[in-house]
Amino acid sequence: MTPERSGSDAILDKMMALHPKIIDLTLDRVWRLLSALDDPQDRIPPVIHIAGTNGKGSTQAMIRAGLEAAGKSVHAYTSPHLAMFHERIRLAGSLISETALTEVLNDCYAANDGEAITYFEITTVAGLLAFSRTPADYTLLEVGLGGRLDATNVVTPAISVITPVDLDHQQFLGDTLAEIAGEKAGIIKHGVPVVVGKQHDDGLNVIETQAARLGAPVLAYGQHWHVTTEHGRLVFQDELGLLDLPLPALLGDHQIENAGMALAVLRYLGCDETACAAAMTHADWPARMQRLTTGKLVELAGDAELWLDGGHNPAAGRALSKLLTDLPPRPTHLICGMLNTKEIGGFMAPLANIAESLTAVSIPGEAATLSAEETANAAEAVGLRSETATTVAEAITTISNETPNARILICGSLYLAGDVIRANTT
Repeated sequence: MTPERSGSDAILDKMMALHPKIIDLTLDRVWRLLSALDDPQDRIPPVIHIAGTNGKGSTQAMIRAGLEAAGKSVHAYTSPHLAMFHERIRLAGSLISETALTEVLNDCYAANDGEAITYFEITTVAGLLAFSRTPADYTLLEVGLGGRLDATNVVTPAISVITPVDLDHQQFLGDTLAEIAGEKAGIIKHGVPVVVGKQHDDGLNVIETQAARLGAPVLAYGQHWHVTTEHGRLVFQDELGLLDLPLPALLGDHQIENAGMALAVLRYLGCDETACAAAMTHADWPARMQRLTTGKLVELAGDAELWLDGGHNPAAGRALSKLLTDLPPRPTHLICGMLNTKEIGGFMAPLANIAESLTAVSIPGEAATLSAEETANAAEAVGLRSETATTVAEAITTISNETPNARILICGSLYLAGDVIRANTT
């Protein structure tokens, strides 16, 4: 007999059963529960609200590193988690404790009184409740999906951020960049400044129109701030002047643009150059082109390099392709698992000329996973030689035996990345 689960795991299991759908975009249920809890969203520290398709987590990590270097205490909310739920809620710099997490989950479950509410909605409310109970200087709030109807969109922030908008979650947000940008722009509030990352023209037009309608000052890439690299350094310039900083610790050209957004926020909040430099060097964000150097899976890889990335849409595929091209040459082999809600071909196509093969796996424990065979067929369709494996460990062993000096990138889903992190450490 399986032992009864306890603590936060047990209450999270019960929360999964409160709504038949994983995603059902509306704010009605969130407002109802917040009201039952005496509106904790009105008692949290000043909010930096971050929406966008790509770069939300990395940008948040850099903002947090900069604020903490400036001596500020920072709450942070992000999703999904990788290895454990606690990663979603950071209280004044530390992951929420099991005791505190269980308490806020139980309080939310009791206040909800059996009403329908999605897992993301009720756990987001739990995060807001936790933030209201712990003092801090700032709250970093990452949107889960879209923006306008996302469960986090119940606050009036100190500043908003919209990272680059691209195609993703079309079944919920719309088929065009303009439609998706409109959903992301739903976080813009009356009179609240919004930092806007590099955008396609049609997306930028939608964002700027919404900001103008609400009288929200815009701080846009290429207009109000600029970021580039020169001689192995990051150069950022805005109306306050020029910063010459170390390159971001997070790898990839796309992280330069993410760094620009983080720096625009930090400068708006009055942080000095030392804090801005720390935002570059101290940020840590797992499963974003992360080199795995220790653990059980690393041991299986032998002399092969092992990398992990959770990107899963066309923009992520392009970013990974560029990053892999810039690394020192090695035979590159992919291990990939994806959800059936993603644009598989759009993610894989940019990688077709970089990788020598793709080994497809199913994502353990995920009902929405593509089968390994479906993923392999999608890879073949864009010109990637493909195989299947039962597990990531099996795939690593096969690749490293056949190509001992390989560069192995595990990619396609944050859910797969979480499973890999657990498998590598347990």
